[in-house]
Amino acid sequence: MGAEVGMATQPSPFPENEEALLALARAVRETGYSFTTVTPASHARVNARPRNAEARSLRDVFGWSRPVRPDRLPEGLARLMEEAGAAVSDGGLLRPTIRLSSLDGELFTHSAYPPSAADAVFFGPDTTRFVAAVLAHLDGLERPPRRIADIGCGSGAAGIALAKRSPGAETVLVDINPAALRAARVNARLAGVDGIETRRSDLLQDVEGSFDLIVSNPPFMIDASERAYRHGGGPLGAGLSLSVVEAATERLAPGGSLVLFTGAAIVEGEDGFRDAAGATCARAGLDWSYREYDPDAYGEELDDPAYGEAERIALVVLTATRS
Repeated sequence: MGAEVGMATQPSPFPENEEALLALARAVRETGYSFTTVTPASHARVNARPRNAEARSLRDVFGWSRPVRPDRLPEGLARLMEEAGAAVSDGGLLRPTIRLSSLDGELFTHSAYPPSAADAVFFGPDTTRFVAAVLAHLDGLERPPRRIADIGCGSGAAGIALAKRSPGAETVLVDINPAALRAARVNARLAGVDGIETRRSDLLQDVEGSFDLIVSNPPFMIDASERAYRHGGGPLGAGLSLSVVEAATERLAPGGSLVLFTGAAIVEGEDGFRDAAGATCARAGLDWSYREYDPDAYGEELDDPAYGEAERIALVVLTATRS
């Protein structure tokens, strides 16, 4: 991941003042702001262009994470950024510490680029793919879920999208990262969604009861820095994804289902994650299906010696249902 041009590179913590952050996000939304967040690789390439060293618009600030001269911001916005802890001083400029991304008609707060802090709250193209996968599954259900869990919720995008379409349901956003839970709470309030609870938990260990729908997009990479949003652990990064499958086998209600969006490293044409996850589902008596959403993603990761045996990394969707 390349360094930003003209920007400090030290990671900044996600803001702790949720009320001030919510006020800032609402103020930005009122300007008509929207932004589609790209991959970190694309972000680095676009920001490396000399003309992009400094922000000229709100999209540059809250989308591209570029430093801005305070007098270029709409009136009052610099003050809101400072009150929220969403900016740091950088040579007379303000450098944003959050991003705001558009999805499903809402804005979502998450960590600024580069997301290099150990507790960074990640949001990117996989978030969009994940939300699309869970909503497609929701559309196919015969009855609406009464209790939903989003494991490793990050920004909360999937759980919030499901809650919007499941009036009366209880939705629990679960993450081990306190910064992610702060972001998810702000995002739920920003979307005006009721019935959402956030819970700090390792998988479902500190969450009670069974669920009609469990969704998850866990970290699935091998990350030497072991950043919470990225490192999956286990064989070729599949450790957390397999743990989610195991947790779901114990907590799905009758008729309940799991939708897992993750990545699988393919070695010599074999998908070890599919084999292991399918075996877990079969032992639990779950009906399951599996498909490759994208057969070749994150090709740049194959340069890492940790992937020395892998020929590709596929994005996959596992669906499992308790009959």
